[in-house]
Formats: sequence, structure tokens, C-alpha cells
Amino acid sequence: MPKRHAVVAGAGIGGLTAALALHHRGWRVTVCERAPEPPVTGAGIGLAPNALRALDAIGVDAAYAVGGAVPRWMGVRRSAGQWLTRTETAYLASRYGVPPIAVPRPAFTAALAAGLPRGTVRYGTAVTGVDDGDGRPTVRTAAGPDLPADLVVAADGIRSPLRRAHFPAHPGLHYLGETAWRALVDAPDLRIPAMSETWGRGARFGVTPLSDGRFYLYATAVLPAGARSGDPRAELRRRFGSWHDPIPALLDRVGRLDPAEVLRNDLYDLAAPLPALHRGRIAWIGDAAHAMAPNLGQGGCQAIEDAVVLAHLLPRGDGPAGPDGADPVRAALAAYTVARRDRTDAVRVRARRVGRLGALRGPLTTAARDLAVRATPTRLALRGMDDLFNGFRLPG
Repeated sequence: MPKRHAVVAGAGIGGLTAALALHHRGWRVTVCERAPEPPVTGAGIGLAPNALRALDAIGVDAAYAVGGAVPRWMGVRRSAGQWLTRTETAYLASRYGVPPIAVPRPAFTAALAAGLPRGTVRYGTAVTGVDDGDGRPTVRTAAGPDLPADLVVAADGIRSPLRRAHFPAHPGLHYLGETAWRALVDAPDLRIPAMSETWGRGARFGVTPLSDGRFYLYATAVLPAGARSGDPRAELRRRFGSWHDPIPALLDRVGRLDPAEVLRNDLYDLAAPLPALHRGRIAWIGDAAHAMAPNLGQGGCQAIEDAVVLAHLLPRGDGPAGPDGADPVRAALAAYTVARRDRTDAVRVRARRVGRLGALRGPLTTAARDLAVRATPTRLALRGMDDLFNGFRLPG
């Protein structure tokens, strides 16, 4: 019996996790990625306990594969350096079963791709459309012949062409009012033991240690969409150079990077939930399905959950067709929407609300915010994270 064939549009974290999960379910998989080659530069990603448990469900040990770093503390600081809240990761591990880890994005995607058969990922192959009219999709690409498929996984990013094509009435993206900068820097001599986010007035700066001595840095500022002011290294120095240590020392390392190594993006999320996370035999995952603000560190984590749940619900790729002509793939996709739509939209809305707190600019409102965060006991604050970090479940 020939294997069912899945075409995945996009070789990011969600797409590669879906490909790997489907491969383990006996599917033949083709991943089409518009970029000409795998990424070698980029940012980092935090993998929260929910994402680590999802990966474990498909046999992926991210810490072993990439050498994920576990910082000693995680917390929020003021721009002058005072801690508003700080939690030992050992306590998080005891509460959630595993501690969060941080990994370089390029290394993590390379590790996922390494688990797939040679030739599965086709770089320089953009998906230009999917015809799903006769019940079995045909994927069109800019690089070659059409690809017939039993399933299409749309993991084609925040500006998903497949989402726009198949949900034309959806309002699309919503600008969050902030611009973000991201970079990876070498600074093993600084010995920074904490994963921290510092809140100022309308600006934030995050520091995440990685296992190889590098640090993933990110910063945000309230700015109009499309605003630009030259060299991003100089702009970061101007905005954050007077903040607490070790931010100035880290910005010195940013200054040694090529400007192209400092990523700058306006922040968007999805303006409203999709009416469903599937249509016909197409399933949307990750940013294509529910783009969200990065404020909870859950964008990539929810993409991983999507991919694992989707593969779990689908029939085996080498299994029989449904009884009496039933379509088990379509039934599985309907179940996928039920399993994932409400959870991911709740995270999207929550991430937007947290971002509004971090983006406050007035002296009185920021002082009240900081006081409230500082006065909240750690155990009470973590209760609000329990549904995120403990929320991953495989349906049925």
C-alpha cells in the first residue's frame, strides 16, 4: 500500500516539527521552503516546558540535540537594575517537570531537519498555491512540477500566502505598536546567569544565555510601523546604552556585528482568530494559524504543540482508508481545529495584553505597573503560567 503523502509549506520550527512527527507516523513528507538554504544566522528561542513535553512525545530531546542552556534565574528588572521578580529555574523544574531551555534557532531547526530522510526538505522551493477542489490537494511551486498530496500543512509564516488565499475575508494582521531588534552575540566572559527582561518606559530589553557562550538579545520600543533610523547597532546603543549592567557590555558586542546580523522587525499578531485551522485537506500551524506577540515566549512553542497534535490525530501514513468511503484525513483535521483553536487564540490574546503592560510609557502608569509586579508573590504569579506550561495534552 503506498504511503500517504504530506506537503509542508515552510521549513521553520513548526513546519519541521510537523514533518518529523508525520514521518514518525509513517507518512511520506515533502517540505517546501522558499529560502535558498538553511539559515546560518538568526536569533534564539526559548522552549518552555509545554513545548519540551510536546517534543518528547515525538522522541525529540531538544537539550540533547542542541545543548540547550538552563539559566539559574528568570525574571523581570527595571531599567536601573532592580529586580521586580526573579525565580530560580530549579523551582520551575520542580513545578513543571522540566526547566525551560534556550537554544539558537538555526541549530534547533538543523537538528529537526537532521531527523528527516535525505531530500525531504527542498530549499528554494516556494509554494505558490494549493488546488483542493477535487478533494485531493495539488501543490503548485515556483521551482518545478506540481505535487499531489493527501495533506498540506501550511507553516508558511506570519504573512502566510496560503492563509490569505483560503481565508480571503479574514482581516489579516494587526500592528502591535512596537518594533523589535534581535541578535546573537558572543560574550562567554560576562558569565551572566539569568534570563531576564528589563522594562523601561515604552521599551524592553531581553537577555537569554545560550549553552555555547553566546547570548540571544532582543529589544522592543514603541514606534510607528515602518519607522527606520539607520544603523540598528547605533540605535540600540542610543536607546539602551544607559540601562543597567550588563546591557552596555552586551551592546558593545552588538557593535562588533555586521549590521545585517541585527534583525529588526515590526511586531504583528493576527487581528482575529481564523474561523478554523483547516480547510479541506489543508491545515494551518504556527504563525500562519495564530500569529501572536512574542511577550509570553509562546509563538514557537505553540507551533510545536500544533505540529505534534496534528500528527497524533491523523491516521497513519501507511494505514488503510476509512470504512465505507469515509475520509479519515478530513475527520482528523476537523478534530485538530477543535483541539487547538481555542487554546492558541487564548494565548494570542494573552500575549497581546502582556505586551500592553510592557509598552506603557507614562511615569505614573509604569511606576504602578512595576509596583504591582514587585508586590505579587512568585507562587501567585506562576499560577497564571500553569495553564500554559502544563497545558499540552495529546487528545484522546
